[in-house]
Amino acid sequence: MVNSFSNISAIQSLRIVMLGLDSAGKTTVLYRLKFNEFVNTVPTLGFNTEKIKLSNGTAKGISCHFWDVGGQEKLRPLWKSYSRCTDGIIYVVDSVDVDRLEEAKTELHKVTTFAENQGTPLLVIANKQDLPKSLPVADIEKQLALHELTPSTAYHVQPCCAIIGEGLHEGMDKLYEMILKRRKSLKQKKKR
Repeated sequence: MVNSFSNISAIQSLRIVMLGLDSAGKTTVLYRLKFNEFVNTVPTLGFNTEKIKLSNGTAKGISCHFWDVGGQEKLRPLWKSYSRCTDGIIYVVDSVDVDRLEEAKTELHKVTTFAENQGTPLLVIANKQDLPKSLPVADIEKQLALHELTPSTAYHVQPCCAIIGEGLHEGMDKLYEMILKRRKSLKQKKKR
C-alpha cells in the first residue's frame, strides 16, 4: 500500500504526550505499544517516558518519544509543560467511568486551548471498550464536546482495549496521518 503522504520528507521521530484522568489506562496503553503485551502497572506519580518504534500499519517504523503524564488532580498543572511543542496528543478516557466524563472534558479542553497546542492533532483513546458498560464512541465524542474544539484541531476517537491492544495500532495510524497532514499544511503556509 502506498502512503498518500509519501511526498513529505520522512519523519524520523515524533514527540507524543499522553494525558487523561487517573485510572484511564494511559500507562497500560504506553506499555502495550512498547512490549505488545499486557504489563501490570501502578498509578503514575509524575511521568513515564519511552522511545518506541511503531511496528504496525502506516506508522510502522516511525520512532515516537512518548511522555505519559500522571492524571491525578495535583499533577494536571504539569500537563501544559509536557504538551508544549508536541507533535500529537493522546488523551485516554475510561469509557466505563461515566461519572468522570465531565471532568475529563474540562481537562481536555484546557489542554487543547493552550496557545502552544492550537492545531496539535488529538487522538482520543476510548479505553476499556471490552467492559460491558462502556459507552459507545459516539457518546464519548458527544460527552467530551469535541465539536467545540478549535477548527484547527484535527481529532479522532478510537475505541480501544489497552489490555489486549485492540484498536491501538489503528489509533496510532490515524494520529500519524493527522500529524503528516498538519506538517504538510504548515509547510505550505510557510511557502506563501
